[in-house]
Amino acid sequence: MIIDCHGHYTTEPQKLHDFRKAQVAGIKDPSQKPSRAALKISDDEIRSSVEGAQLKLQRERGTSLTIFSPRASGMAHHIGDAGLSLEWSQISNELVHRVCTLYPKNFIGVCQLPQSPGVDPKSCISELERCINEYGFVGCNLNPDPSGGAWNSPPMTDKWWYPLYEKMAELDVPAMIHVSASCNPAFHTTGAHYINGDTTAFMQFITGDLFKDFPTLKFIIPHGGGAVPYHWGRYRGLAQDMKKPPLEEFLLKNVYFDTCVYHLPGIELLTKVIPADNILFASEMVGAVKGIDPRTGHHYDDTKRYIDQITSLSAADKQKIFEGNARKVYSRLKGKI
Repeated sequence: MIIDCHGHYTTEPQKLHDFRKAQVAGIKDPSQKPSRAALKISDDEIRSSVEGAQLKLQRERGTSLTIFSPRASGMAHHIGDAGLSLEWSQISNELVHRVCTLYPKNFIGVCQLPQSPGVDPKSCISELERCINEYGFVGCNLNPDPSGGAWNSPPMTDKWWYPLYEKMAELDVPAMIHVSASCNPAFHTTGAHYINGDTTAFMQFITGDLFKDFPTLKFIIPHGGGAVPYHWGRYRGLAQDMKKPPLEEFLLKNVYFDTCVYHLPGIELLTKVIPADNILFASEMVGAVKGIDPRTGHHYDDTKRYIDQITSLSAADKQKIFEGNARKVYSRLKGKI
């Protein structure tokens, strides 16, 4: 089995986008605020949205199951207040749940959290519990920067986040660290802000002692870990200067990386620097990079092809990356697949 740990519902029916546009317009003009009950999307519309996209690519590329969550850039936690974020998160999670219900062998859910700038993360607990306990989701996406580029939240190691971490530990669910849309024109959303978020979170983990307090907590840093593997010597050296244990002991029992890296040399570097035990297969297909690489004739996000080509990985290591590590990190997969 090949488990893709990083999939987003990026092919949502147009009705959802129309609802969101009206919802945002309603911030300034309450008369435009849409009725949640008026959003009616049929099962056939959901089927149509994935049959020619995610499902087609699963079949063509030989992947089995996608861990699926709402569109990351669409979370837009910086828009509106906590109430708006909650409504939008509930709607987005319910739609993902419907996809997973229609295609239980192909998708399993991960939830969007109703974060909002400056709002206590414990406000997210009820939606996390709902999605895990009622919908059978197996994890969540956690935005370290709900402001969308201002970075005015406390570091992820700050006790401000602890109520949410306590619930994650209780439920035994991991979080994928994933920023959303950038509202700062200096940072392109998918080319800069995403990678900045990944890298920043890892550095925050180095400077704190989060995993002393939460030894079972697990995080996945997507997009190959941002700049981390490329600058592994820098981070090892910084940790050493701070009198921290070696990174393998200090962080790699709790922090994992995915394979959303869109060229072979990048995947080769990732697998050379990061232990195979800490890498989860992912593609983020139908995501940030949808085109075909003219140098290879294949889609950039067909990441399975890159891993297949790496001769330095043993068959056992590839099994860990393709399946075993996802089962280990997303422990609630047990019994569901």
